[in-house]
Amino acid sequence: MEFVPGWFLIMHEKDSFGEIHSKNFNIGDIVEWTSWDPEIEDWKRHYGILLTIENEIRSNRMVSVSKVMSLQSPAAEMEFFTMSLRVVSFGEDVDI
Repeated sequence: MEFVPGWFLIMHEKDSFGEIHSKNFNIGDIVEWTSWDPEIEDWKRHYGILLTIENEIRSNRMVSVSKVMSLQSPAAEMEFFTMSLRVVSFGEDVDI
């Protein structure tokens, strides 16, 4: 193994996989993802509310992971790579 000056700093400062994409999201946004449905042989759309966005280590790489509450029944909390989500409707801040 060879030491390369500055290599640690380069790898340390690098954005997580999907982090740039995750900057387009806010907690409370309605998001969409797709899954393959073999019965109809087409992509099926699913919708949910974005709960959290976190950077986690997966397979020795830092990645952006989002938790979403599904709007379809049964309503369940699910985890996705943030890159697989698309914003459908932006959540709004409401002053009460």
